[in-house]
Amino acid sequence: MKTIKKLSSLALSMVLAVGLFAGCAPTENKEGANEGAKETKKIGMVLSTLNNPFFVSMKEGAQKKADELGYELVVLDSKDDATTERANVEDLVQQGVSVLMINPTDSDAVGNSIMVANDSNIPVITVDRGANSGEVVSHIASDNTAGGKLAAEYMLELLGGKGKLVELQGIPGASATRERGAGFHSVVDGKDGVEVVASQPADFDRQKGLNVMENIIQANPDFNGVFAHNDEMALGAIQAISTANKDVVVIGFDGTDDAVKAVEDGTMAATVAQQPDLMGSLAVENAVKLIKGETIEESIPVDLKLIKK
Repeated sequence: MKTIKKLSSLALSMVLAVGLFAGCAPTENKEGANEGAKETKKIGMVLSTLNNPFFVSMKEGAQKKADELGYELVVLDSKDDATTERANVEDLVQQGVSVLMINPTDSDAVGNSIMVANDSNIPVITVDRGANSGEVVSHIASDNTAGGKLAAEYMLELLGGKGKLVELQGIPGASATRERGAGFHSVVDGKDGVEVVASQPADFDRQKGLNVMENIIQANPDFNGVFAHNDEMALGAIQAISTANKDVVVIGFDGTDDAVKAVEDGTMAATVAQQPDLMGSLAVENAVKLIKGETIEESIPVDLKLIKK
């Protein structure tokens, strides 16, 4: 009987010990920005498209920082398609990434993709374009509204405070489209002597920028200023304007190498320069902070500057 009692006491002690250790186990940090981050060295990045030098530069900046910090970076291209975007996110979740960095194709549609990561407790950082739904730890971007204002103010300066203007919009629904347009219109709308005679989407694409500009020239050739929501559309518009032999002030947005060269050549008046490589670098830097259990800012701004001849 004594032996049985001793064994019972030993068993009870073991149960109590297990319970004590379980009570001391780390709990999820419901308030910390690092909730759900795993202790692995794989980071996922989903880009809206790699058929655009801006996002190629973003990828390169991210890769350089990942290499520097010793982390594996997996980059997938959504090809400007929300369905592909979601499939990319599902793929990265299956691969076991610690953090998801996403540059949305569309600020509304991306919510479904982000929720896939949310359901797996993978922290999400949005880059350049924001998301209208889903849980996002941090957003890294330029102040697109301020950039739109900057473009409008410089255009009016070049045109002597008045003129007939054309706006080439980006992808409808993208936060960059809304914000750049809002900044531009906050300066030009209701201003005496200023009229926006056409405002059409060209989806941030050079060929579409060319096609839309050709159509506008045919339908309403009386204008002297063009603001394009990105440099690719601006460069396409310049081709159409050159073919039509028109003298028009064109201002783009992004500061890509081709656009800077066009400014230096005098074919483009200016570009509002972002720093996509820095965005990518900052995204990785902050993803690593999350993996290490650190908190990060909800909004991380990246400086803009106006490049003019």
